[in-house]
Order: sequence, then C-alpha cells, then structure tokens
Amino acid sequence: MRPAAGKDYQADEVETGVRSMQLRGKKLIVLGERDGVADPAIAACGQAAGGEVVYAVTQCFV
Repeated sequence: MRPAAGKDYQADEVETGVRSMQLRGKKLIVLGERDGVADPAIAACGQAAGGEVVYAVTQCFV
C-alpha cells in the first residue's frame, strides 16, 4: 500500500509504504487492559516512538 499523493511523508515512508507514529516530545498516558494488551507493552511501544510515559496502568474493563 503506497501513501496517498500530496501528503507530507518522510522519504522512507514513500519508498516502503510504511507509516510510523512519531511521539517525540509527547507525554503519554498508557491504559492497558487485563485481558488484552497490558500497559508495559504499550508503554514500550510509546517510548520506542520517542514518547515519555508519565502514567501507566493496567485495568480490568467490564
């Protein structure tokens, strides 16, 4: 899948067709779900994208 024409994409996105989320400089509140994806996994993804986790918790939503 190629990015749509006229959008402001980075060069590597146009070549590979892959878009990534840039969270550099953003503060993150992470809400994990007990039977789904727990907060440590979501927090790791957010940090890898450059974000700063300020609060992380796993809850049970019923």
